[in-house]
Amino acid sequence: MELWIDAFLVVVLAVLIDRFIGELPNSVHPLRWMGNLLGMIDRHVKNRASFSATVIGFLSYLLVFLLFTFAGLALTTLARHAVSILASPGWGEVAWIIMTAFVFKVTFAVFSFRKHCRPIAEDLDAGRVEDAAAKVQMIVSRNTKGMDAEHIASSCCETVSENLVDSVISPATCFGLLGIPGAVMFRCANLMDAMWGYLNDKYARLGRFPAKFDDVLGYVTSRVSPYFVAFAGMLLGMDWRAAVPAAKAEHGKTPSPNSGWPMTAVAATLGISMEKRGVYVMGTGPMPTTDDIRRCCRLVETTSVIFILTVSFLLYATMGIHIQLYIERYVDVLWGVLF
Repeated sequence: MELWIDAFLVVVLAVLIDRFIGELPNSVHPLRWMGNLLGMIDRHVKNRASFSATVIGFLSYLLVFLLFTFAGLALTTLARHAVSILASPGWGEVAWIIMTAFVFKVTFAVFSFRKHCRPIAEDLDAGRVEDAAAKVQMIVSRNTKGMDAEHIASSCCETVSENLVDSVISPATCFGLLGIPGAVMFRCANLMDAMWGYLNDKYARLGRFPAKFDDVLGYVTSRVSPYFVAFAGMLLGMDWRAAVPAAKAEHGKTPSPNSGWPMTAVAATLGISMEKRGVYVMGTGPMPTTDDIRRCCRLVETTSVIFILTVSFLLYATMGIHIQLYIERYVDVLWGVLF
């Protein structure tokens, strides 16, 4: 098949895997393994106040990036090589497409937040506010004990909208540009930022490189996200015209330099406000309800699918697949020696 057809099949299949199969079990998820490795490194860092901690942070990023990039490319090349031997080169190409789509899917998530938010919304609809507050604690970093229904709904909408960039647009863009190495590059930085990106004595130096690198990788993607939110909002009959102006006016309300762009765009398109007490209030509408949680998930999912099937596909077909295949040649040499 032509490479552009392979690229199209990869991105479509990755979206279908995300929609109908979903996430791997936590016990075997590569991000869990990555987290365990980083946790082991963290426990062995003694001097956290010196420049050496910054170097260790950079080397730790390099380690997980190279290790998990090699693992991903080893799977794709093994799939092609083994099936080509057992069946034919044509079936080897099919196996490569399936494995590449699977590895790509591991680096992004479109539909998983609906699964997390659905039971929270159901608890709120049934008046079980304390149960909803306990569940929302699993998807946000703030203290949710005693939180009222409006702020629980807001927490869901904030998390879903913020992860439009972190969980979809950024990894999909990096995949488009560099293939599997690009997607892993972003996912490693984003996970390390989540684990080590705290401005305190323990992580200020250790997490400096991954935190800054995560900001750099998300700089452009966060700023283009409102335009795709607007397009998806137009298709869904929402207030799409408000997305981009709101993002330009209010994106600076969040502590993160990137997260405010998709959050403000989504809030404006939905016509709601989002509030994290003591930190920010964005949007001019009422606080969200459970219906708004569902509308938020639908808006972000639609935006995500549009972006992956257009921008990510075009980038991957013209750039990423060629770079990935070039790097895979060196991995394929290894399998050729072994088999």
